[in-house]
Amino acid sequence: MAVFASSSTASLSPYFAISNIYYKNPYWSSKASTPQMLPCKYFPIRIVEAQLWSPLMCKRTNAPNVLRNRGNIDGASKHNFLLQSMRFNKFFSLKCDFLSITHGRLLKFGIYSGGLRKVIYCLEKFRQHVSIPSVCLIAGVMLVMSVSVAVSRSPSWALTEENLLFLEAWRTIDRAYVDKNFNGQSWFRYRENALRNEPMNTREQTYMAIKKMLATLDDPFTRFLEPEKFKSLRSGTQGALTGVGLSIGYPTQFDGSAAGLLVISAAPGGPANRAGILTGDVIVAIDDTSTETMGIYDAAERLQGPEGTSVELTIRSGPEIKHVALTREKVSLNPVKSRLCEVPGSGKDSPRIGYIKLTSFNQNASGAVKEAVDSLKSSSVNAFVLDLRDNSGGLFPEGIEIAKIWLDKGVIVYICDSRGVRDIYDTDGSSAIAASEPLAVLVNKGTASASEILAGALKDNKRAVLFGEPTYGKGKIQSVFELSDSSGLAVTVARYETPAHTDIDKVGVIPDHPLPTSFPKDEEGFCNCLQDPASACYVNRVQLFAR
Repeated sequence: MAVFASSSTASLSPYFAISNIYYKNPYWSSKASTPQMLPCKYFPIRIVEAQLWSPLMCKRTNAPNVLRNRGNIDGASKHNFLLQSMRFNKFFSLKCDFLSITHGRLLKFGIYSGGLRKVIYCLEKFRQHVSIPSVCLIAGVMLVMSVSVAVSRSPSWALTEENLLFLEAWRTIDRAYVDKNFNGQSWFRYRENALRNEPMNTREQTYMAIKKMLATLDDPFTRFLEPEKFKSLRSGTQGALTGVGLSIGYPTQFDGSAAGLLVISAAPGGPANRAGILTGDVIVAIDDTSTETMGIYDAAERLQGPEGTSVELTIRSGPEIKHVALTREKVSLNPVKSRLCEVPGSGKDSPRIGYIKLTSFNQNASGAVKEAVDSLKSSSVNAFVLDLRDNSGGLFPEGIEIAKIWLDKGVIVYICDSRGVRDIYDTDGSSAIAASEPLAVLVNKGTASASEILAGALKDNKRAVLFGEPTYGKGKIQSVFELSDSSGLAVTVARYETPAHTDIDKVGVIPDHPLPTSFPKDEEGFCNCLQDPASACYVNRVQLFAR
């Protein structure tokens, strides 16, 4: 039995009828020339054009091409149609096992012994289980959903200049940030939510939205820099700052109370030096903001600013508290101070120690260290002390170059990302100028970033003995990116490991020996501690360089 659709009904109405049903009895003799034609009733089946099913398509064909090898066919059969490109639901297909689908998407009714009654049964089942109202309801729901999705994908607002600046910052983090999990959040979803919900009508609001975005990363070193701060940061790495000429650090137990920030040094001739601020003074407040819990990075930003502007400091100098108003000006920074310390001894063999204090890693740092080493070696020093206390870091390449001064060979640092080691910085000794003299390195909790890279390299290569306290623990590397409005982003782009594959982030570099609590932080005081055995800070030469 083969079933086809009638041409007139299918083409003129949304119904089709099943007609011209030929039944051939399997027990007929081969002599039978023509099959028996049975009359068939029209069965209306509503065809709904919806996303759920495709519409019914009919195609005229000649019956002999389809019913080949079934004997002679009369002329009326030439008006039959094939059902093509029609999809039925799964229930209908499973319950009525008389459909077969070819690769050309041609639907045919198979030959089954149930005859016409099975066709009628299946059509009735189809009509019962898939009612016209149900199909219309499903089609309506899907239409509404399609419209909703289309509307949601279409932007309902035009991107403003402020939105574009926010997106520029977002894309910078997306490309460069070391943690591609973005602290466990969907970075793309955050972008969409921020554009919808965060006010960005003014530049200040946009800056606040960027800062709020960066705060979700929970990374204090990835931060936003307003145009003036960005300009100040760039000038600071070039060896000049607009500020008050102070180098600050964290106080030690010997310095007294932990409340406040310690003045490490005041640049000669700078605003702080002219105002009488001395090494060892404690900054209690900056512009009436207490420094009790303030970090040195936050304090440094507050002390810097546009040339000609003022900042007020509350200073504790011994028992005295004084208020000092300073005017910011451009201060040239020499990151290196050096001193030859002669320790009492016998004759020509008396120890001569070269003390080098490195305060920052600006673009002058490696050149200044080389000059200091050469100068001290010309004075016949036989050992060196490199003081990295309260050195908060700076330019990563300068840290690498300074490490090469002291190492004849070896790995300096491993650069890593979320997939593991990405790059290796090492040295072959070609830049070494002091690779054999005994070396001691002084560190404390103010030693951070590039300073920790240098200290870790010298320790793990067994080139130096470290004294002091665990360092800050900043095991990440930042790059600075300028945005289109001259503001900028400092972005954590990688983490690093020491040559021994130690991740020091939030742990720090652990020194080999502690220093006396009263050990001074200036070159004059350092020499006194080596020369006076009666001093509380006394460290003899053997202790200083012993492993």
